[in-house]
Amino acid sequence: MKIFLLLYLLLFFGLAMVLPSYRVWKTSGVNPYKLGSSDSAHDYIGVLFRLTLIATAVIVVLAAFLPNLYVYLVPIDYLILSSLNIIGVAMLIIALVWVLIAQAHMQKSWRIGVDEDVKTELIQTGLFKVSRNPIFLGMRIMLLGLFLVLPSAASLVILIAGDLLIQIQVRLEEEFLTRAHGQAYLNYKKQVRRWL
Repeated sequence: MKIFLLLYLLLFFGLAMVLPSYRVWKTSGVNPYKLGSSDSAHDYIGVLFRLTLIATAVIVVLAAFLPNLYVYLVPIDYLILSSLNIIGVAMLIIALVWVLIAQAHMQKSWRIGVDEDVKTELIQTGLFKVSRNPIFLGMRIMLLGLFLVLPSAASLVILIAGDLLIQIQVRLEEEFLTRAHGQAYLNYKKQVRRWL
């Protein structure tokens, strides 16, 4: 299971973040990574979210390779159940497939962060017909699945912090999309819910 989680994180970040970013850069010449280091709310949330993802990787590495140190993350023993483990693994797989499908629907509009320089198409097809934020929804599912597979105080903090940061980032992006697409985005918001 621990090796599965390590491979899963490599697949999730490789296929859902790195590969689409490379594809957009190669096909359009646009760098899709738009998180900077300024003091703006957007960049600050980006820094905190990167730290959350790094902490997620650290938890998985400790669980897989350094169980003596993993105990310091305060495992929640009464949640270590095979039924929760199975549900968690299912959620991880669903999240990965969901995010990859959403990535395919985004095509050249994929960005990590808000792109103030290049106007992208407003995607309203595929999974974007049922969720305005399918990639962030997939990430929320992934964080919950990870908590169910590795229940600990640390993974609970990651789950809560990650979800809070996603909620803030989504709202920042919605403000940007309203400015960028105007009435078209407002109409889309009326038709499709934020999550499901």
